[in-house]
Amino acid sequence: MVSEGIPFKDTGFFSKLITDYLNQVPEMKAFYHRFPEIDAFESQIREKQNSFDPENREILHAVLQDQYRDFEMSEATSSNLEAIAAPNTFTVVTGHQLNLFTGPLYFHYKILTTVILCHQLAKRYPEHRFVPVYWMASEDHDFDEINHFNFKGKTFRWNREAQGAVGRLITDGLEEVYDAFSSELGQGKHADFLKTLFKRAYLEHKDLSTATRFLVNALFGSSGLVILDADDSRLKAKFLPFIKDDVFKNLAFSKVTSSIEAIQKVYPGYSAQVNPREINLFYLDQGVRSRLVHESGAFRVLDTQLQFSMKELETLMDAHPERFSPNVITRPLYQEVILPNLCYVGGAGEIAYWLELKSYFEGSGVPFPILLLRNSAVLRSQKQRSKAEGLGVGIRELFLEQNLLVNKKIREISNIDINLDPQRNQLKSQFQHLYTLAADTDASFLGAVQAQEKKQLKGLDNLEQRLLLAQKRKLKDQVARLIALHNALFPGGSLQERKCNFAEFYLEIGPLWIEQLGECFDPLGLEFSVITY
Repeated sequence: MVSEGIPFKDTGFFSKLITDYLNQVPEMKAFYHRFPEIDAFESQIREKQNSFDPENREILHAVLQDQYRDFEMSEATSSNLEAIAAPNTFTVVTGHQLNLFTGPLYFHYKILTTVILCHQLAKRYPEHRFVPVYWMASEDHDFDEINHFNFKGKTFRWNREAQGAVGRLITDGLEEVYDAFSSELGQGKHADFLKTLFKRAYLEHKDLSTATRFLVNALFGSSGLVILDADDSRLKAKFLPFIKDDVFKNLAFSKVTSSIEAIQKVYPGYSAQVNPREINLFYLDQGVRSRLVHESGAFRVLDTQLQFSMKELETLMDAHPERFSPNVITRPLYQEVILPNLCYVGGAGEIAYWLELKSYFEGSGVPFPILLLRNSAVLRSQKQRSKAEGLGVGIRELFLEQNLLVNKKIREISNIDINLDPQRNQLKSQFQHLYTLAADTDASFLGAVQAQEKKQLKGLDNLEQRLLLAQKRKLKDQVARLIALHNALFPGGSLQERKCNFAEFYLEIGPLWIEQLGECFDPLGLEFSVITY
């Protein structure tokens, strides 16, 4: 694989908030703690080391040992799991939903960014250990977001009714998905690997959490990745003081609301990525994950008959902390309380909502992690690269909106000049004389001159568009090739990494897929990659 970089801002797919963060615009400094540079980790290590509760480390280690008890571990993962018990070990974490068969490509990009950053940190700070962690979003309840994946333009969907935390869902019904996917994969050793991987993960494990653990461990275990399911009463018990702060003091609501208002002063059109509620927790039980609300002096669980007084709720929290599930606001704090973590690796949307949370962390007395935008990439075959070069399309031009790309290239390759700017300039010059004449004679004539200029300029625009359309018809083969190339690399006009599943590329590349992709990523390089394989 060969990688070429392009600044995130030049892709057109990332918000000004994110590109300003990457460019360290001074106005952004108030919303993050330390910027993701290798030297910044020295202070982050010291701060986390001085604040992290050793008991939390012991409990985390015990939970992970239990969760891996029935799983085969690589030597690297086993070593990393044991290292978590040591006070000089720190984590870099990424989190993601339990997407069926890993869902879109960026699932892999997030984990690879996390793994590679740990390698870089180990070289820079050899006196410490750095463990990459995948945080399974097992308590999420948005089944429609995770129940499918796309492969070669087709969607494979797990059709079933689902309620409550997705990690607890029984894997019944995935035999049909397996049969359909296997048929589409065809024959060959790479196809056989993918079939076996899907079958062993989803047809041989009882629930989605264990199936996902098996799948991700099979793909990334050799890299030393540690997989954590935080849906555990022992971990929730360590988070209990913060749960009570949210429920009884509304700490997150006040702090995050203030942060959003502060961001909106810098970015007037900013729309909050996540909006805090007075209570940012769900009540979690078998088949139920519903919001906890405070109404008319009582605490209620929406869509249920459950209702508690303050005393009853606090008693329940102490007895069953596992029944209280963080939402998108409180989950990041939960992560940083139970992990000896230095850095969170996320996509642009995730980084945007983390930027709303710094004051909440400060109010909670928990160090705010370094925020790293994950690596992003467009993957193209050598054949597709050759097609782009044959059409004269550079990597920056690949990111143009399709119609703009086609128009630009048709103008370049046309044997006639489609640009009527010289005629526009000449027309404007002629009308300038008329403006002078109107000013010297009758000012009421000015409006007529302006209207006529506007009409004639619009006429030139129409002529230019008709000329362009005529050339598109004449050069229809080149147009078709440009459109086909762009559609292949940007399906549906979106980034490939948000649409395609890794299986498409594994079929071509095989077992070296992860290793070769990882060689193209530099987490702290902060560039979008165009990778040719």
